[in-house]
Amino acid sequence: MDKPERITIADAAARFRKPEATVRVWASRHHARKLLKRGKTARYGWRDLATIARRLHPGDPVPATPEERDEIRAT
Repeated sequence: MDKPERITIADAAARFRKPEATVRVWASRHHARKLLKRGKTARYGWRDLATIARRLHPGDPVPATPEERDEIRAT
């Protein structure tokens, strides 16, 4: 497996074209994989945030853990 892409909430929000506050709520509510934290800035796994967004868009349930989301991506 290749190295996970680290992304800030601000950068993820820009990619999703959503407000930062929305993406921050997604990350918090669904326990997104946090890869690094320096000071007040956290970096999350891009694939994990993207999986959360893909599940939320059609209204599908979001698996509770990053590991369960990894399994969804693998299938």
